[in-house]
Amino acid sequence: MIFSASSIYALQQLKDSAYFLKRHLLFLTMGLPLMLLVMAIDYRELRKYAKPILMVAIFLLILVLIPGIGKESNGARRWFKVFGLSFQPSEFAKIAVLIYVADFLARKQTKIRDLVEGFLPLVFMLGIVCLPILKQPDLGTSVSIACVVFVLMFVAGARISHLSLVGLMSLPLIYLLIVRVPYRLTRILAFLNPWGDSQGIGFQLTQSQIALGSGGILGVGLGQSMQKLFYLPAAHTDFILSIIGEELGLVGTLTVVVLFMLFIWQGARIAKRTEESFGYFLSVGIVAMLGLQAVVNVGVSIGALPTKGLPMPFISYGGSALIFNLIAVALLLNISRTQES
Repeated sequence: MIFSASSIYALQQLKDSAYFLKRHLLFLTMGLPLMLLVMAIDYRELRKYAKPILMVAIFLLILVLIPGIGKESNGARRWFKVFGLSFQPSEFAKIAVLIYVADFLARKQTKIRDLVEGFLPLVFMLGIVCLPILKQPDLGTSVSIACVVFVLMFVAGARISHLSLVGLMSLPLIYLLIVRVPYRLTRILAFLNPWGDSQGIGFQLTQSQIALGSGGILGVGLGQSMQKLFYLPAAHTDFILSIIGEELGLVGTLTVVVLFMLFIWQGARIAKRTEESFGYFLSVGIVAMLGLQAVVNVGVSIGALPTKGLPMPFISYGGSALIFNLIAVALLLNISRTQES
């Protein structure tokens, strides 16, 4: 699907139809050994390094904002360029936050209902991580990290009143980050009525819906998409599900959805049978992170959610995301194997 969705664009822009396919395979080749390495260690050893890992993540998030060090593209500064490859520190930050929060909750689960000792330290940490991500700017990743942390705090037994209070206090900030930022406000307006300006602000969403509708039950055939011919922007990244829907139809789209449902189900089973608290919270966090990304990506593709720029895990093109998603799954498999041994 990476090749099918990107080949025409890559051929015209980069003179190599397989450019994104070859890079994606390269990232897969890099990610699989890392995955095996993470599976080989005892995941419980990560607890010793939870704070240093988080500090490294925060340092990288700040470092990428420095001109000349971080790579800027389309007005965003989110990447390091290393040996011709891009590295997105916010993807590493997701894993770092999960490890830190899982360790924190494992140590202080009995105090999570206490505002000062259990709740506020995690909220403070979340603010430190999300602030540089917002400066990149990347609201979607910040919101997804915050949602996963809130899910973990809820599962650990945090007071609903505390969670609700933070949610209410964040509303003015969300208002400023959306309404006062023109391109984000445009996304909201496009979401509310994409067909009202299908050639303007609603272009991407309407093209996505046209792609999904054109596929019918069985699709127009692999490689036969019309929307990827420069109609649908980000066809191989954020909107790859729309191309799947066009080329493989409702059958192909539902297959992807069912696979993610099975992944979430199996991940939930691993978490349920994990007796060790650190592994339990870490597995819940991994399932919540990947499941949320998949749900949001599907929602955006069908027009049920505003465009947020979150790729489909394992399917969309993206090197850093693929590598760290593989590492996340390796941790999940590690937890499962350790519980069975």
